[in-house]
Amino acid sequence: MRITTATTADSVLAQLQKLSSRQSELQNQVATGQRIFQPGDDPAAVGRLIAAKMERSSVSQYSRNADAALEYSKTSYSGLDQFKKLSDRAGELGVLGTGSIGTDAMRAYAAEVNQLLEQAATLGNTRFRNDYIFGGTAVSAPPYAFTRDASGRITAAAYAGDTGRVSVPLAEGASIQPTPDSSTNSGLADFMNRLVTLRDALQAGDSAAVQVVRPDLESSENLLVSSLSEHGAIQLRIEVAQAQQKSRIDELDRQISAEADADMPTTIVRLNQTTQAYEAALSSSATLLKMSLLDYIR
Repeated sequence: MRITTATTADSVLAQLQKLSSRQSELQNQVATGQRIFQPGDDPAAVGRLIAAKMERSSVSQYSRNADAALEYSKTSYSGLDQFKKLSDRAGELGVLGTGSIGTDAMRAYAAEVNQLLEQAATLGNTRFRNDYIFGGTAVSAPPYAFTRDASGRITAAAYAGDTGRVSVPLAEGASIQPTPDSSTNSGLADFMNRLVTLRDALQAGDSAAVQVVRPDLESSENLLVSSLSEHGAIQLRIEVAQAQQKSRIDELDRQISAEADADMPTTIVRLNQTTQAYEAALSSSATLLKMSLLDYIR
């Protein structure tokens, strides 16, 4: 069977193009550290790569959610802790107000309770990232409304938020509520109203009325202690979720790297082999393509 010169040339050129393409591909892999540039390079690996990247994107979003939830929880905890300090001092003043003290001392205590009340009012309408913390899901409006007398003193506090609770997704099918529940929120309004009662009783020098309000103040303190404990547990849960998310992201990064990254030592060896083969093919083809029919006649 005769092989024409044209057929030989076509075969040689095809082989050179194949080697050149492979050399270029390996050079790109060495330069970028990536082994996949087009879906056709490894369809099965591309499918796994897309799935891993989608999962990583989802886990990354949950991680950002956890970061935000932790910040909200810490802000809520800080606010509740400040309320607890106000409650502690109010309890102390309640005890002092039932002792054998003079009218001037009672009025001085009343003035201090009034300052505690103003601080509580400010704390109740705390905002974080432009959201009100103690209003449930009604985060855009102040959760507490206050009635004041002619002298500007608070005479009543009312809860204006809702009974909902902000929920933040932490994982597939799992979420957490980083802000106080409605019982705590409405209980803060009760606490402020009890401060009003304590202040007025002290101002009037009425030890019996002070004694009556003391159990209610203790109830408010119990509510605050319970809510602080809950938020401590919430923060722990968020931190555990953050650790799990970081572990998942690290594992997904490893999987993505295994699918997409080139094995540099192996790739460099293959590049050297392909370069040598290409140079040898160039040399051989140069000799082969110079041959003609006259060479065979000789």
